[in-house]
Amino acid sequence: MNLKMKKTKIDRIIRSKRKTLALEIARDASLIVRAPERTSLDYIEKVVYKKRFWIQEKQKIAREKYRKMTPKEFVNGEGFLYLGDTYRLSIVADSDIPLSFDKEFWLSKNYLLNAKQVFITWYKKEAHQKIKERLDWYSTLFGLKYNKFNITDAQKRWGSCSAKGNLHFSWRLIMAPLKIIDYVVIHELIHLTEKNHSKKFWSKVRILLLDYERHREWLKDNGDLLVI
Repeated sequence: MNLKMKKTKIDRIIRSKRKTLALEIARDASLIVRAPERTSLDYIEKVVYKKRFWIQEKQKIAREKYRKMTPKEFVNGEGFLYLGDTYRLSIVADSDIPLSFDKEFWLSKNYLLNAKQVFITWYKKEAHQKIKERLDWYSTLFGLKYNKFNITDAQKRWGSCSAKGNLHFSWRLIMAPLKIIDYVVIHELIHLTEKNHSKKFWSKVRILLLDYERHREWLKDNGDLLVI
């Protein structure tokens, strides 16, 4: 391999039973390669070299987004996402309820030291309720039966479908607009019958959600902002 091919750093290689190779730019601009189990390192490096300009462009975008993402301070007036909109936070004294919501977030002063975990717990509860609601609606409407579902801590994988028909969704989706949640729900429901992202798979998604491509692009462009 020549020296030019060494310029693009591969930060992590994840091998699995997948059939195709995929390149992923993480939130911190690191390069992750997802590859079939027997894929050689030489082949991976050749693909990375071939896609080097695409990688560089995506890493540039990721770094710009990363700089814009400032850690939450959990102070009065700070904004937090919920179903695609931003709501201000108010710190309240003498409340036994850790976090409540009514057109804005109300965080008890007694829980300030654990504010981040309090928010995550609240988001997870809301995500379970809302995603279950959408999941049952669409599965009944289109006659697609899943086994069970759960909420995960996944940062990049918005949803997944197991071979047993179990569906998994990231709690971070509750920060996205409802249409985005619907897209991910429909996406995973279709995986109950179509296990890979074939043309047939996307055709079925389009039947259920005509403008799915717009929602998919929204997640690509804004998914990194669904954090606290």
